[in-house]
Amino acid sequence: MSTTQAVVVIGEVLFDQFDNGQSVLGGAPFNVAWHLQGFNQNPVFISRVGDDTYGEKIIKTMQDWGMRTNGVQLDTHYPTGKVKVSLNKGQPDFDICQDVAYDYIDLTQADEALVDSNIPVLYHGSLVARTQKVFDALLQFRQAAEVSFVDINLRPPWWNISSAMTLMQGANWLKVNDDELYQLTNCQDDLSEMILAARRLLTELMIDVLVLTRGSEGAVIVSEQDVHQSAPVRVEHIVDTVGAGDAFSSVCILGMQQGWNKQDILQRAAEFAAQVCQQQGATSSNHEMYQTLREKWQVR
Repeated sequence: MSTTQAVVVIGEVLFDQFDNGQSVLGGAPFNVAWHLQGFNQNPVFISRVGDDTYGEKIIKTMQDWGMRTNGVQLDTHYPTGKVKVSLNKGQPDFDICQDVAYDYIDLTQADEALVDSNIPVLYHGSLVARTQKVFDALLQFRQAAEVSFVDINLRPPWWNISSAMTLMQGANWLKVNDDELYQLTNCQDDLSEMILAARRLLTELMIDVLVLTRGSEGAVIVSEQDVHQSAPVRVEHIVDTVGAGDAFSSVCILGMQQGWNKQDILQRAAEFAAQVCQQQGATSSNHEMYQTLREKWQVR
């Protein structure tokens, strides 16, 4: 796999609005792209924002972080996305606004943001595909990728089993959490049962690798050949878990690009996700945090 071309991330960027009045930039694909930039990978982020103050803030924040902005489209009709986040015993509940700019991403414009047609890794989730136009375009766009990393986020009411299965079909890497695996396969809350369910999903949908995150119970990578497990990483002071899964995904992608083995990917992804749990919101502007990990992991 080439390491000279950037990872392409497609999906929503929005503001998480918390009960205390704080607004924090978010959206799973944006969070992944943000972290990849923190790790000095210069991803191409393809999304759409409104022609409003929130959209302006997103572009400005991306520029300040050194991110490319040529993949972010401007919508003069629909507003920038927002999500109302309430915390229930530390776990986030989401009220996701509809008919917002990212629902109308035009992937026919996406080629303009790419250096060439070679896409070594394409990341996308499932929320951005809640409109049929984006859903269809995303599946077509994915055919240009050497490796696809699909992160299923089952946010009611914005998903159904049929569309989720179609999005997962043929993915090289699929990431789900334990609750999502249960909803997709009706498996039991038992690790051995979840691994069996994951393997059935791999076979049925022709997926190469499944990443299963289990919160405080650690994480697992399942393929046809083997299973790798990571022990839980101790978190001294949990602020919230918003974006922890996105942090995990970003290090999985980083590890793929760097050629790490699956066990190292698991442990390092869990380590980074644990750090994100110790802050409010999903992103951080702390360059030192990323630099420390880059040096520790010898990231190129």
